[in-house]
Amino acid sequence: MRKSLVYKIICVQLILLSSFSFAQTNVLSAEQQDERIIVRIDDVTFTSYRYGDGQKYPYFYPLNGPLSGLSVTTESSLPYPHHRSLWFACDKVNGGNYWQEGNKRGQIISRGPKILESSAEKIVIKDICDWRQPGKNPIITDERNIVITVPSDNLRIIDFTITLNALTDITILNTNHSLFSARMTSTLSVKDGGVLINADGKSGEKETAGVESSWCDYYGERFGMVEGMAIFDSPQNAWYPSKWFTRNYGFFSPTNMYWKEGDFTIKESESVTFKYRVIVHAGATEKAEIKKLYSQWTENLTK
Repeated sequence: MRKSLVYKIICVQLILLSSFSFAQTNVLSAEQQDERIIVRIDDVTFTSYRYGDGQKYPYFYPLNGPLSGLSVTTESSLPYPHHRSLWFACDKVNGGNYWQEGNKRGQIISRGPKILESSAEKIVIKDICDWRQPGKNPIITDERNIVITVPSDNLRIIDFTITLNALTDITILNTNHSLFSARMTSTLSVKDGGVLINADGKSGEKETAGVESSWCDYYGERFGMVEGMAIFDSPQNAWYPSKWFTRNYGFFSPTNMYWKEGDFTIKESESVTFKYRVIVHAGATEKAEIKKLYSQWTENLTK
């Protein structure tokens, strides 16, 4: 009897250990709440897509690092407190400003994003936004398809496909305030000892601003942990490889708008699509294998 009881206890322990060993980690979930979509990993917040009507534009904040659990980006910091973590916007669009503070000058207003998929492996969000000034008809609608995955303990991936649909003839003047952009938290900035590096190994604002590159990575150390974020520019994008607008205080953006010759135009009823991948990672560029991740991404884009 005693042997039988001991045997049963051992079996239960083995089953529990087996279940623990094979328990799934990096489980994703998403919840829509208070003009935000909150994305969690193992029930801990990774990021939120914020889309309130009073905002200048929708944006992601925080973007929490895999080691510290702290955001690698800032929601608002000096200089230029209108920078909101990770966003897509533009200045000088048909005379409007869809970038800097002041909604009367232009605003990108979400119609209300939808969670198309919320599984343990993938979160898919779709949003449609109107570019408009108060009392006027929209001049652009943009369609955003966003996919979030977590391939490992040290990586978080966000894929963006953003299509601009022109509702009238669109003219965008040369501007450095344009398109897909990020603002790192000051503790990870070059000014505070962080590293900004591009695909060709050039580093810092002096070597990367106005320089073509397929990707840039920004990382630094805090509390003894190295974390960062890379932005990938798709070969399918206009101007690829884009020139980058970079700053040592933490800003970086793949945008050719500032250096191109002539204005950028989209005819009424026409559209332009941009694709980007964002990697929030642990470790420096080499340890995070950013170059390899970029190659894998571009190979899959062509399949």
